Amino acid sequence: MAHGSRHFDVLAPRSKFYHGPFGRLCPDLDPWVPEGVADCDLDKFLLDIANDLMVEAPGKKPGEIAGDDQLRDDLEDQFASNIPAGYTYFGQFIDHDITFDPASSLMRQNDPNGLVNFRTPRFDLDNVYGAGPDDQPYLYDQNDKAKMAIGKVKGNPDLPDLPRFQKRALIGDMRNDENSIVSQLQLAFLLAHNTLVDRARKQHPSANTGELFDMARKSLRWLYQYIVWNDFVRRIAVDEVQKCALQLVDTCDGRKKWECGLDDVFKWKHQPFMPVEFSVAAYRFGHSMVRNEYQTNNPFRGFGQFAPIFDNTGPADPDDLRGFRPMKPENSVQWDWFLPMTCSRGPFPQMARKVDTKLANSLAFLHEGPAGDAMNVLAFRNLKRGISFGLPSGTSIAKKYCLKPLKLKKGEPDSLWYYILREAQGNGGNTMGRVGSTIVCAVFAGLLKGDPKSWLNIDPCWTPKDDPLLNAGKRKDNRDDKAWTLASIIRLANVKADGVGFDAPNL
Repeated sequence: MAHGSRHFDVLAPRSKFYHGPFGRLCPDLDPWVPEGVADCDLDKFLLDIANDLMVEAPGKKPGEIAGDDQLRDDLEDQFASNIPAGYTYFGQFIDHDITFDPASSLMRQNDPNGLVNFRTPRFDLDNVYGAGPDDQPYLYDQNDKAKMAIGKVKGNPDLPDLPRFQKRALIGDMRNDENSIVSQLQLAFLLAHNTLVDRARKQHPSANTGELFDMARKSLRWLYQYIVWNDFVRRIAVDEVQKCALQLVDTCDGRKKWECGLDDVFKWKHQPFMPVEFSVAAYRFGHSMVRNEYQTNNPFRGFGQFAPIFDNTGPADPDDLRGFRPMKPENSVQWDWFLPMTCSRGPFPQMARKVDTKLANSLAFLHEGPAGDAMNVLAFRNLKRGISFGLPSGTSIAKKYCLKPLKLKKGEPDSLWYYILREAQGNGGNTMGRVGSTIVCAVFAGLLKGDPKSWLNIDPCWTPKDDPLLNAGKRKDNRDDKAWTLASIIRLANVKADGVGFDAPNL
């Protein structure tokens, strides 16, 4: 397989004026390829990097870490960040909302301008609502079509689950059932929508089903967009870059409008496109935040009992957190163990891993293909994908943005994905560095500004405290805009069952 630039020059237009569903931020930069590595040796070269440089405990299987309390504690001390663990999976949820390419293959060169993004490049929750109640009615409650369908945990009908058919979830994006944590986050959004429908019906008793659905969807979408920018991005990006990327400014005639301060980085002609530098490299920083295991809840699994995110050391563990199967009570998420809430106590919330070049050992043992397949090593997969898409080096992008490049050590790859993790590591691992923050903030800001139905364009001065549906609950401290965080979605969901869910006002 040729991994030079000629193949891409033919298939993928590099002009800055060309934007397909996927495109490039830096079409003028040459693709990075490891110097002096022959095509036939490329996979081995990348696999050696993945196994030698990018595993938190080299040579250890996930089960060996789980069985060694001292090693587990040492890794926690070394790699824990100050980002609550729930945001790892909120980042995954966001990704599934804005981009999906089921056709790309790592085994061939990919032309990003020829790929189809099966998600809209907008923060519009199409991974929740799908094509809507008319086109995908099975996603909706047949007794109240303004609401989303909700399932129940088998053997424990008080516990909600995603609606399922033959064990598979009926949701807008199947990827949101790939592990128990993102599955429960998807469920929280479904339940939050239903809460808003109830509030809309109470406030507007004469409204029809379609009107109630539209009111609830608009409030949830705007709250989600607000949380994405003011909670999630603020946690994972350099503060100065986040503030620069999107600003509400005064106009010369006394109005206000939103401006993208990084539009020299991400710009489009008619509508936003999905840059491969973002989707294939920069936004994959979240892979570094995944832990090997988590405490899930107190009533069913118990305090101090850990569930592996994937138990890949042998036969499938019925108690691990892998998805695409009905929820078990032991895997139901107790959200104050994953997000900072007023009821969080002691060692909770659990923290995500630092953003750095080391990935949890579980991600080096995915076992999604045959035993020994390099594709089972997530770091290898990401490095290979970067070359497949002809991404430029991290150093070349840093220079293009007039940022001081990192001094990579001998043997470290200049792959854009690795570079962004390495940069974050040098920044302490609690946020991305400058290159990563610039790409992610520029794209997020551009997608928000480019969505004609976002609050930035419809009601620029809106905040959640202005929304009558969002403020109709019992909890009153959300009047402060800073209180609107991911935990607000959990409060709206109002899940409460056997101590796993909570009575919303107590959160």
